[in-house]
Amino acid sequence: MTVITHVQRRSRLAEMVDRPGGVSVGVALAQAQANLGGLRDQACAIIADNIAVLLAEPAPGMIEALRLDLAYSASNQIIDAASPFAMDDLCTAAKGLCDLLDAAPRQGGFDWRIATVHAQAMKLLLSLPTDAAAPRAAIVDNLAEVLKRKLPATPQTAHQTAHQAAHQAAHHAVQPTA
Repeated sequence: MTVITHVQRRSRLAEMVDRPGGVSVGVALAQAQANLGGLRDQACAIIADNIAVLLAEPAPGMIEALRLDLAYSASNQIIDAASPFAMDDLCTAAKGLCDLLDAAPRQGGFDWRIATVHAQAMKLLLSLPTDAAAPRAAIVDNLAEVLKRKLPATPQTAHQTAHQAAHQAAHHAVQPTA
């Protein structure tokens, strides 16, 4: 009878993990939070700039598809800037606008007042103190009502699903879990 033996090698990663020294998880999380804290002002500036893009008058003769793409990009950048700082209400408002823009007809006919309402709501959310939970919740709830009324009741497109998954993955990669 033949016996086959496998020599198990210890990985370099396992050796590195077992070595003394390094940084504890608690210290690493505190350092990461301090690093993010320094970037919060920059993120708020990016959010404000993109809200201004959403509120700006379009160039005369701008093609509807291009205008939709620019608004979608601005709303997407708001999500990207807000998510690492747990500005969930801003992310929700911007995601709702992305969903509306994604469902909009490319040849024209989108009601741009909806985008203006979302942008003004995001501007207000950005200006409210973080502890103003009731006003923030009221704004998000009202935007959800707009979505219910204006968004067609169709299954998500592949683009929406991929977009949502990417933002959730990015958000969870940065946020510490208990």
